[in-house]
Amino acid sequence: MGQHEESGCTDIVFTRDLPVGTHLATRRPGYMHHGIYIGSGRVIHYAGLSRHLGSGPVEAVSIEDFSAGFGLQVVQHLQARYTGLEVARRAASRLGEQNYKLLTNNCEHLCLWCVLGQGRSHQVDACIRNPARAVCVLFALLVCKLVRGGMPAPAARSVEVPVPALN
Repeated sequence: MGQHEESGCTDIVFTRDLPVGTHLATRRPGYMHHGIYIGSGRVIHYAGLSRHLGSGPVEAVSIEDFSAGFGLQVVQHLQARYTGLEVARRAASRLGEQNYKLLTNNCEHLCLWCVLGQGRSHQVDACIRNPARAVCVLFALLVCKLVRGGMPAPAARSVEVPVPALN
């Protein structure tokens, strides 16, 4: 693991005391979905596959909408380049972006860019190293599409999100 790699994930039971700028993840069928907590019960994420097998914008949603009933984890980083309000500010600077690409600009790329200053995806890297894993992920996504008509998530809401001020 490099110095900026994730050191692990911790399951969350209570969300009321999450620090602003926390990197969150929620397990979905076949993959982990990532977002940045910005306070007041809101998360910025790349909608992408969270709703369907198409693309979606960077948006702010409630923590409940983000988790979509799948539970939450805090992604911990050994050495983050940015923390707290700066992470939230970086996430907010991308609101409205509509350049989702599964392999090069997904929700994990967004979050690692916010925290580490470098967009990358460990999930994509793992699929490239192990094509059988990629086939399993694609199969899980296809099953969700056929069975549920897409990924389970609520409709997007337009929300004004103030960019946190840095002290």
